[in-house]
Amino acid sequence: MKAQHYIKGAGRALALLACTALACAAQAQSTNTADAKLVRICDDSGCSDRPMDSATFDTPANAAQAPSPRLQALINKAEQDPRAAYDLGLRYFRGDGVGRDSYKAIEWMRSAGDRGLRDAQLALGKLYLTGLEEMGADPIEAQAWLAKAAAAGSAEAKQLLPQAARAKNDEQTDYALREKQRKTWYILWYRSAPYYWGWRGNTWTCQHCR
Repeated sequence: MKAQHYIKGAGRALALLACTALACAAQAQSTNTADAKLVRICDDSGCSDRPMDSATFDTPANAAQAPSPRLQALINKAEQDPRAAYDLGLRYFRGDGVGRDSYKAIEWMRSAGDRGLRDAQLALGKLYLTGLEEMGADPIEAQAWLAKAAAAGSAEAKQLLPQAARAKNDEQTDYALREKQRKTWYILWYRSAPYYWGWRGNTWTCQHCR
């Protein structure tokens, strides 16, 4: 009887082991199938295995927004006309219709100056001579832009050229004068300089072009 019970018990044990092996095989097959649908992705949050159909790009909350149709129209003008580029620079300085952005302001102002617009060249010469916000004075850039404006006929640029030359050799020279100019000229230009282009009848019109 004991031998018979042992044989039956052994049989049940073998059957249990067989079932366990089948379950493990099925689980392994299922895991392999699931793994085949995963892909290793590394991003700002780290590396992990994710489903192949998962989204891998999330737009940051502070991502740059597309320009409004009106702003894009002015950008298109600015790419063709240095006067519109000057306007864009001034608007970015002021935050007029756009977010205030000194980097973009300088970028568009330089674009206008590089294309020969005297107003932009004079503005850049003064900005680099006196410094602006986080941008310190740069006498070498100031002299270069003032020289271009002077060659284009700006009497004010001619008057400022010697100051830029002195500052290039000694940046501490005329520091008090530069601070005074920065507080007076920049505020005056910032507040009162007119735009070339104005928004009229759902389009940009050059109101001070000649």
